[in-house]
Amino acid sequence: MVPPDIIPFAGRFEGRTHYFALRVYFEDTDFSGIVYHANYLRYLERARSDMLSGLGIDQRGTFETGNGVYAVADMALKFVRPAKMDDALIVMSQVTRLRAAACIIHQRVIRRSQFVVESFETLLEAEVTAAFINPEGRPIRQPRAWVEAFNTILATDQKDPSPL
Repeated sequence: MVPPDIIPFAGRFEGRTHYFALRVYFEDTDFSGIVYHANYLRYLERARSDMLSGLGIDQRGTFETGNGVYAVADMALKFVRPAKMDDALIVMSQVTRLRAAACIIHQRVIRRSQFVVESFETLLEAEVTAAFINPEGRPIRQPRAWVEAFNTILATDQKDPSPL
Protein backbone atom coordinates (compact mmCIF):
# COMPACT_ATOMS: atom_id res chain seq x y z
CA MET A 1 0.00 0.00 0.00
CA VAL A 2 1.36 3.42 -0.97
CA PRO A 3 0.89 6.11 1.67
CA PRO A 4 -1.68 8.69 0.45
CA ASP A 5 0.60 11.63 1.20
CA ILE A 6 3.25 10.48 -1.31
CA ILE A 7 2.63 12.95 -4.12
CA PRO A 8 4.84 14.87 -6.57
CA PHE A 9 6.47 18.00 -5.21
CA ALA A 10 4.74 21.28 -5.97
CA GLY A 11 6.20 24.72 -5.59
CA ARG A 12 4.25 27.67 -4.22
CA PHE A 13 3.66 31.36 -4.55
CA GLU A 14 4.85 33.89 -2.01
CA GLY A 15 3.42 37.17 -3.16
CA ARG A 16 4.01 37.47 -6.90
CA THR A 17 6.97 35.06 -6.96
CA HIS A 18 6.72 31.33 -7.54
CA TYR A 19 9.30 29.16 -5.73
CA PHE A 20 10.22 25.68 -6.92
CA ALA A 21 12.79 23.61 -5.02
CA LEU A 22 14.85 20.77 -6.45
CA ARG A 23 17.97 18.78 -5.73
CA VAL A 24 20.91 18.16 -8.05
CA TYR A 25 21.42 14.45 -8.70
CA PHE A 26 24.42 12.63 -10.11
CA GLU A 27 22.67 12.32 -13.49
CA ASP A 28 22.49 16.13 -13.71
CA THR A 29 26.26 16.57 -13.60
CA ASP A 30 29.05 16.23 -16.13
CA PHE A 31 32.38 14.49 -15.62
CA SER A 32 33.65 17.42 -13.55
CA GLY A 33 30.83 17.10 -11.00
CA ILE A 34 29.02 20.32 -11.91
CA VAL A 35 25.57 20.62 -13.43
CA TYR A 36 25.67 20.23 -17.20
CA HIS A 37 24.53 23.53 -18.72
CA ALA A 38 21.55 22.08 -20.63
CA ASN A 39 20.04 20.69 -17.43
CA TYR A 40 19.31 24.23 -16.24
CA LEU A 41 16.75 24.38 -19.07
CA ARG A 42 14.99 21.38 -17.51
CA TYR A 43 14.96 23.04 -14.10
CA LEU A 44 13.52 26.24 -15.56
CA GLU A 45 10.85 24.34 -17.51
CA ARG A 46 9.76 22.35 -14.46
CA ALA A 47 9.43 25.56 -12.47
CA ARG A 48 7.44 27.33 -15.22
CA SER A 49 5.10 24.36 -15.65
CA ASP A 50 4.58 24.16 -11.90
CA MET A 51 3.91 27.90 -11.76
CA LEU A 52 1.23 27.61 -14.45
CA SER A 53 -0.34 24.68 -12.65
CA GLY A 54 -0.34 26.70 -9.43
CA LEU A 55 -2.30 29.41 -11.25
CA GLY A 56 -4.90 26.85 -12.34
CA ILE A 57 -3.75 26.87 -15.96
CA ASP A 58 -4.48 23.49 -17.59
CA GLN A 59 -1.88 23.29 -20.36
CA ARG A 60 -2.51 19.63 -21.08
CA GLY A 61 -6.28 20.01 -21.38
CA THR A 62 -5.95 23.02 -23.66
CA PHE A 63 -3.41 21.20 -25.83
CA GLU A 64 -5.53 18.04 -26.03
CA THR A 65 -8.57 20.04 -27.19
CA GLY A 66 -6.46 21.66 -29.92
CA ASN A 67 -6.82 25.16 -28.50
CA GLY A 68 -3.15 25.99 -28.23
CA VAL A 69 0.01 25.49 -26.27
CA TYR A 70 2.89 27.53 -24.90
CA ALA A 71 6.21 27.36 -26.72
CA VAL A 72 9.42 29.09 -25.76
CA ALA A 73 9.94 31.81 -28.38
CA ASP A 74 12.99 33.44 -26.83
CA MET A 75 15.34 32.78 -23.92
CA ALA A 76 18.33 34.67 -22.60
CA LEU A 77 20.53 32.97 -20.02
CA LYS A 78 23.31 34.27 -17.83
CA PHE A 79 25.35 31.64 -16.02
CA VAL A 80 26.81 33.09 -12.83
CA ARG A 81 28.07 30.15 -10.72
CA PRO A 82 28.01 26.38 -11.13
CA ALA A 83 25.72 24.05 -9.20
CA LYS A 84 27.14 20.77 -7.95
CA MET A 85 25.86 17.35 -7.08
CA ASP A 86 23.52 17.28 -4.07
CA ASP A 87 22.99 21.05 -4.06
CA ALA A 88 19.52 22.12 -2.97
CA LEU A 89 18.36 24.69 -5.52
CA ILE A 90 15.40 27.02 -5.74
CA VAL A 91 14.01 28.33 -9.01
CA MET A 92 12.26 31.67 -8.54
CA SER A 93 9.85 32.67 -11.32
CA GLN A 94 8.08 35.99 -11.87
CA VAL A 95 5.85 36.98 -14.76
CA THR A 96 7.23 40.39 -15.67
CA ARG A 97 5.18 41.27 -18.74
CA LEU A 98 2.02 40.07 -20.39
CA ARG A 99 1.19 40.48 -24.06
CA ALA A 100 -1.82 39.25 -26.03
CA ALA A 101 -0.08 36.09 -27.25
CA ALA A 102 2.86 35.77 -24.85
CA CYS A 103 4.16 36.18 -21.36
CA ILE A 104 7.67 37.10 -20.30
CA ILE A 105 8.98 35.28 -17.25
CA HIS A 106 12.09 36.20 -15.28
CA GLN A 107 13.64 33.16 -13.61
CA ARG A 108 16.53 32.85 -11.22
CA VAL A 109 18.21 29.70 -9.90
CA ILE A 110 19.63 30.19 -6.42
CA ARG A 111 21.33 28.11 -3.75
CA ARG A 112 21.77 28.77 -0.06
CA SER A 113 25.23 30.18 0.55
CA GLN A 114 27.67 27.83 2.27
CA PHE A 115 29.42 30.74 3.92
CA VAL A 116 26.77 33.17 5.18
CA VAL A 117 23.71 32.09 7.17
CA GLU A 118 20.39 32.98 5.50
CA SER A 119 22.18 34.16 2.39
CA PHE A 120 21.59 32.91 -1.12
CA GLU A 121 23.75 33.03 -4.20
CA THR A 122 22.48 33.34 -7.74
CA LEU A 123 23.63 30.60 -10.09
CA LEU A 124 21.67 31.52 -13.20
CA GLU A 125 19.39 34.31 -14.47
CA ALA A 126 16.95 33.74 -17.33
CA GLU A 127 14.49 35.84 -19.28
CA VAL A 128 11.97 33.63 -21.07
CA THR A 129 9.30 34.57 -23.60
CA ALA A 130 6.58 31.91 -23.78
CA ALA A 131 4.31 32.38 -26.79
CA PHE A 132 0.84 30.88 -26.96
CA ILE A 133 0.50 29.18 -30.35
CA ASN A 134 -2.19 27.26 -32.24
CA PRO A 135 -1.66 23.71 -33.58
CA GLU A 136 -0.18 25.19 -36.78
CA GLY A 137 2.46 27.07 -34.76
CA ARG A 138 1.03 30.57 -35.18
CA PRO A 139 0.75 32.93 -32.20
CA ILE A 140 -2.79 33.39 -30.89
CA ARG A 141 -4.33 35.25 -27.96
CA GLN A 142 -3.98 33.53 -24.62
CA PRO A 143 -7.24 32.31 -23.07
CA ARG A 144 -8.99 35.10 -21.15
CA ALA A 145 -9.02 33.07 -17.91
CA TRP A 146 -5.26 32.61 -18.18
CA VAL A 147 -4.68 36.34 -18.68
CA GLU A 148 -6.80 36.99 -15.59
CA ALA A 149 -4.71 34.45 -13.63
CA PHE A 150 -1.47 36.12 -14.77
CA ASN A 151 -2.83 39.52 -13.79
CA THR A 152 -3.10 38.33 -10.17
CA ILE A 153 0.71 37.94 -10.01
CA LEU A 154 1.75 40.73 -12.38
CA ALA A 155 2.75 44.12 -11.01
CA THR A 156 0.22 46.79 -12.03
CA ASP A 157 2.86 48.90 -13.76
CA GLN A 158 3.86 45.92 -15.93
CA LYS A 159 0.45 45.22 -17.45
CA ASP A 160 -0.11 45.90 -21.12
CA PRO A 161 -3.01 48.33 -21.50
CA SER A 162 -4.85 45.91 -23.80
CA PRO A 163 -3.64 42.29 -23.41
CA LEU A 164 -7.03 40.91 -24.55
